[in-house]
Amino acid sequence: MSDQTAELEMETDEDAYLLGPKAISAILYAVDIDDAAKLTELMEPLHAADIADLLEQINAYDRSRLIRLYGREFDGEILSELDESVREEVIAVLTPQVLSQAVRDMDSDDVVDLVEDLEDHQQSAILDALEDADRHAVQRALGYPEYSAGRLMQREVVMAPEHWSVGEAIDHLRATPEDELPDQFYHIVIVDPRLHPVGNVTLGKLMRSKRVTKLCDITEETFRVIPAVQAESDVAYAFNQYHLISAPVVDEEGRLIGIITIDDAMAVMDEEHEEDILRLAGVGEGSLSDRVIETTKQRLPWLAVNLVTAIAASLVIAQFEVALAQIVALAVLMPIVASMGGNAGTQSLTVAVRAIATKDLTGANVWRVIRREVLVGLVNGVIFAAIMGIVGVIWFGSPALGYVIAAAMVINLVVAGLAGTAIPVILERVGVDPALASGAFVTTVTDVVGFFAFLGLAALVLL
Repeated sequence: MSDQTAELEMETDEDAYLLGPKAISAILYAVDIDDAAKLTELMEPLHAADIADLLEQINAYDRSRLIRLYGREFDGEILSELDESVREEVIAVLTPQVLSQAVRDMDSDDVVDLVEDLEDHQQSAILDALEDADRHAVQRALGYPEYSAGRLMQREVVMAPEHWSVGEAIDHLRATPEDELPDQFYHIVIVDPRLHPVGNVTLGKLMRSKRVTKLCDITEETFRVIPAVQAESDVAYAFNQYHLISAPVVDEEGRLIGIITIDDAMAVMDEEHEEDILRLAGVGEGSLSDRVIETTKQRLPWLAVNLVTAIAASLVIAQFEVALAQIVALAVLMPIVASMGGNAGTQSLTVAVRAIATKDLTGANVWRVIRREVLVGLVNGVIFAAIMGIVGVIWFGSPALGYVIAAAMVINLVVAGLAGTAIPVILERVGVDPALASGAFVTTVTDVVGFFAFLGLAALVLL
């Protein structure tokens, strides 16, 4: 295989799940010439997620024209795949008839996810499009706390009494109208006479068992029941920790009211990861579709916090004006100490925040983790202290200056390891999201300690 062929294949692999520019251009051309048949032909092979990506990538004017021309072909699953900031705009463009049909085709959990963040008039438009039973189910789900299992669950559940056999369950499934079954399901939930879930039977076991086999004899070993008021982050953790595919949701009396499937749990986990990354960077929960004003409002507070921390570090520097005036080399080397400390602190901080989110960092191992990060900081500090000590001697011809920056490097990297781990733990204990506030605190500590250690030692040793 030639290098050119290999490179082409690599590019193809990287773009395998992207909607190519040629496809987008063809779709927009069909919109430009107002050819609804051609547009439908081009859109038909696309997955709902790809159509959602397309709508998010194009501008508002093209998006509006495309939606109007696509008309009744618009599928409800596209709405569930759209970013929230674009979704409201799309709903406003859809005609009531198209919106009604799109919403009726969605599972109840997707409808709840759709309406919970909308304005009141948009919520009413969607709820009015539902049948009475579906509307009642969605409104009841909206009555549960935000970000809870009650909001996440779908109410369409396949259940069977614990005394049924495999044959009875299969006959029941075959006799049930298609529109009364979930689009996708993985388990039959076994319930007692009071509708309390007592077990799960996978479809795989159901299909390979004899018809006379009792359902209670082929239930899954791992069975977890999710309270409706449980936080969705804990639900996602349970799915990941216990390798669940689906889990029944119960009310305060333990009765079955819905089910959560793995796709919804993983979506929550993805959102949690994305939220942590964005908060660590201080950019809020925005998206690429947000306007300039919205993005500015999200980022401005964190830049203001960073300004305050920078002023605090500058006040430390101001205490050593005499030393800086007499030894210009201090101004040259000073940013190195602070930068190394900041980077080391960010490394420890990222590990700690991720471990807290996955519940790997607990009270039982917190001191061991802190000790490890401090020792890592010490080892790295010694290594880079030796390097910077040599640089100080060669660059400025001053062994004393080399000793000073070496000592400051060790001190700051040790403190960085301590602060990067301890600060998120402390914030989590006092009920503050560590991903939200840790970065500013850790940066302040490493800057202040780095400047104070370097300039303080320089004032003592060199003056």
